[in-house]
Amino acid sequence: MTGPASPSADNRVTLRVLVYSDNPNTRRQVLGALGEQLHPDLPDLQFIEVATASTVLSHLDRGGVDLAILDGEAAPTGGMGLAKQIRDEYEPCPPLLVLIARQADRWLADWSRADATANLPIDPLKLPRIVIRLLKQPARK
Repeated sequence: MTGPASPSADNRVTLRVLVYSDNPNTRRQVLGALGEQLHPDLPDLQFIEVATASTVLSHLDRGGVDLAILDGEAAPTGGMGLAKQIRDEYEPCPPLLVLIARQADRWLADWSRADATANLPIDPLKLPRIVIRLLKQPARK
Protein backbone atom coordinates (compact mmCIF):
# COMPACT_ATOMS: atom_id res chain seq x y z
CA MET A 1 0.00 0.00 0.00
CA THR A 2 1.27 3.45 -0.82
CA GLY A 3 -0.11 5.49 2.00
CA PRO A 4 -2.46 5.45 4.90
CA ALA A 5 -5.77 3.98 3.97
CA SER A 6 -8.80 5.94 5.08
CA PRO A 7 -11.50 4.67 7.43
CA SER A 8 -14.91 4.50 5.76
CA ALA A 9 -18.21 5.49 7.35
CA ASP A 10 -18.50 2.04 8.95
CA ASN A 11 -14.88 2.21 10.24
CA ARG A 12 -13.49 -0.29 7.76
CA VAL A 13 -10.26 0.70 6.08
CA THR A 14 -10.61 1.80 2.44
CA LEU A 15 -8.31 2.90 -0.34
CA ARG A 16 -9.30 6.21 -1.89
CA VAL A 17 -9.10 6.21 -5.67
CA LEU A 18 -9.51 9.54 -7.45
CA VAL A 19 -10.95 9.19 -10.97
CA TYR A 20 -10.57 12.30 -13.14
CA SER A 21 -12.37 12.70 -16.46
CA ASP A 22 -14.60 15.36 -17.94
CA ASN A 23 -16.54 12.46 -19.50
CA PRO A 24 -19.00 10.84 -17.07
CA ASN A 25 -19.08 7.71 -19.25
CA THR A 26 -15.31 7.26 -18.83
CA ARG A 27 -15.65 7.63 -15.06
CA ARG A 28 -18.47 5.03 -15.06
CA GLN A 29 -16.33 2.62 -17.10
CA VAL A 30 -13.46 2.91 -14.61
CA LEU A 31 -15.72 2.40 -11.58
CA GLY A 32 -17.47 -0.51 -13.27
CA ALA A 33 -14.20 -2.24 -14.14
CA LEU A 34 -12.77 -1.85 -10.63
CA GLY A 35 -15.76 -2.39 -8.36
CA GLU A 36 -15.50 -1.93 -4.60
CA GLN A 37 -13.27 -4.94 -3.79
CA LEU A 38 -10.36 -5.53 -6.17
CA HIS A 39 -8.30 -8.12 -4.37
CA PRO A 40 -8.57 -10.01 -1.07
CA ASP A 41 -5.20 -8.58 0.06
CA LEU A 42 -6.38 -4.99 -0.43
CA PRO A 43 -8.95 -2.90 1.46
CA ASP A 44 -12.19 -1.91 -0.24
CA LEU A 45 -12.04 0.96 -2.73
CA GLN A 46 -13.70 4.30 -2.19
CA PHE A 47 -13.98 6.42 -5.35
CA ILE A 48 -13.68 10.16 -5.67
CA GLU A 49 -15.12 11.15 -9.06
CA VAL A 50 -14.00 14.53 -10.38
CA ALA A 51 -14.51 16.36 -13.66
CA THR A 52 -12.12 19.31 -13.32
CA ALA A 53 -8.38 19.67 -12.77
CA SER A 54 -8.91 22.20 -9.98
CA THR A 55 -11.00 19.66 -8.07
CA VAL A 56 -8.25 17.04 -8.50
CA LEU A 57 -5.73 19.44 -6.96
CA SER A 58 -8.10 20.32 -4.12
CA HIS A 59 -8.43 16.65 -3.18
CA LEU A 60 -4.67 16.15 -3.35
CA ASP A 61 -4.16 19.23 -1.17
CA ARG A 62 -6.37 17.61 1.50
CA GLY A 63 -4.42 14.34 1.25
CA GLY A 64 -5.61 10.78 1.65
CA VAL A 65 -5.65 9.87 -2.06
CA ASP A 66 -4.11 6.41 -2.55
CA LEU A 67 -4.28 6.35 -6.38
CA ALA A 68 -5.14 8.89 -9.07
CA ILE A 69 -6.56 7.73 -12.41
CA LEU A 70 -6.36 10.58 -14.92
CA ASP A 71 -8.03 10.72 -18.33
CA GLY A 72 -5.45 11.71 -20.93
CA GLU A 73 -8.30 12.76 -23.23
CA ALA A 74 -9.96 15.12 -20.73
CA ALA A 75 -10.46 18.74 -21.75
CA PRO A 76 -9.55 21.45 -21.21
CA THR A 77 -6.89 19.97 -18.92
CA GLY A 78 -5.60 16.61 -20.08
CA GLY A 79 -4.57 13.90 -17.69
CA MET A 80 -0.98 13.78 -18.94
CA GLY A 81 -0.24 17.43 -18.23
CA LEU A 82 -2.03 17.09 -14.91
CA ALA A 83 0.03 13.99 -14.04
CA LYS A 84 3.24 15.94 -14.72
CA GLN A 85 2.05 18.80 -12.51
CA ILE A 86 1.06 16.43 -9.70
CA ARG A 87 4.37 14.55 -9.85
CA ASP A 88 6.29 17.85 -9.75
CA GLU A 89 4.25 19.51 -6.99
CA TYR A 90 3.11 16.82 -4.53
CA GLU A 91 5.23 14.83 -2.14
CA PRO A 92 4.34 12.24 -1.29
CA CYS A 93 2.66 11.68 -4.62
CA PRO A 94 0.08 8.91 -5.01
CA PRO A 95 0.57 6.45 -7.86
CA LEU A 96 -0.64 7.98 -11.14
CA LEU A 97 -2.38 6.02 -13.88
CA VAL A 98 -3.12 7.84 -17.15
CA LEU A 99 -5.82 6.63 -19.54
CA ILE A 100 -4.72 6.91 -23.18
CA ALA A 101 -6.74 6.50 -26.37
CA ARG A 102 -3.80 5.95 -28.73
CA GLN A 103 -0.76 3.75 -28.12
CA ALA A 104 1.28 6.50 -29.79
CA ASP A 105 0.55 8.66 -26.72
CA ARG A 106 2.53 6.30 -24.48
CA TRP A 107 5.65 8.50 -24.86
CA LEU A 108 3.72 11.50 -23.56
CA ALA A 109 2.51 9.49 -20.58
CA ASP A 110 6.15 8.57 -19.92
CA TRP A 111 7.05 12.28 -20.08
CA SER A 112 4.30 12.99 -17.54
CA ARG A 113 6.03 10.55 -15.15
CA ALA A 114 2.85 8.51 -14.75
CA ASP A 115 3.39 5.17 -13.04
CA ALA A 116 1.26 3.31 -15.59
CA THR A 117 -1.12 3.69 -18.50
CA ALA A 118 -4.33 1.94 -19.47
CA ASN A 119 -6.14 2.08 -22.77
CA LEU A 120 -9.41 3.79 -23.61
CA PRO A 121 -11.97 2.42 -23.95
CA ILE A 122 -11.48 0.71 -20.60
CA ASP A 123 -10.61 -2.99 -20.71
CA PRO A 124 -12.42 -4.43 -17.64
CA LEU A 125 -9.89 -7.28 -17.39
CA LYS A 126 -6.66 -5.29 -17.77
CA LEU A 127 -7.48 -2.21 -15.70
CA PRO A 128 -7.95 -4.10 -12.40
CA ARG A 129 -4.59 -5.87 -12.85
CA ILE A 130 -2.81 -2.56 -13.41
CA VAL A 131 -4.52 -0.95 -10.40
CA ILE A 132 -3.70 -3.91 -8.12
CA ARG A 133 -0.04 -3.65 -9.11
CA LEU A 134 0.02 0.09 -8.41
CA LEU A 135 -1.69 -0.24 -5.04
CA LYS A 136 0.68 -2.98 -3.91
CA GLN A 137 3.93 -1.28 -4.94
CA PRO A 138 5.96 0.91 -2.60
CA ALA A 139 5.45 4.67 -2.84
CA ARG A 140 7.43 6.48 -5.54
CA LYS A 141 8.83 9.97 -5.25
